[in-house]
Amino acid sequence: MIYNVQIKVMPLKDLLDPQGKAVLGGLKNLGLTTVSDVRVGKHITLAVEAESEEAAKQIAQEASQKLLANQVMEFFEIEMIN
Repeated sequence: MIYNVQIKVMPLKDLLDPQGKAVLGGLKNLGLTTVSDVRVGKHITLAVEAESEEAAKQIAQEASQKLLANQVMEFFEIEMIN
């Protein structure tokens, strides 16, 4: 069966996010001064062929740990979608 898995990868909260700061500066230049912080990350969707939802989630976990997220600088969250 094919399962759709959504992975959100974001910079760790304690680390500087240069992309987020650049976007925040752009928003301020556009007059959107009520935005106080921006964090930029990655949104990844996988179609995983697996025997069960749990097996698909485990495959996504392994992919995230080994390739999709740099765990020194980023954290990730996995969500099963329909």
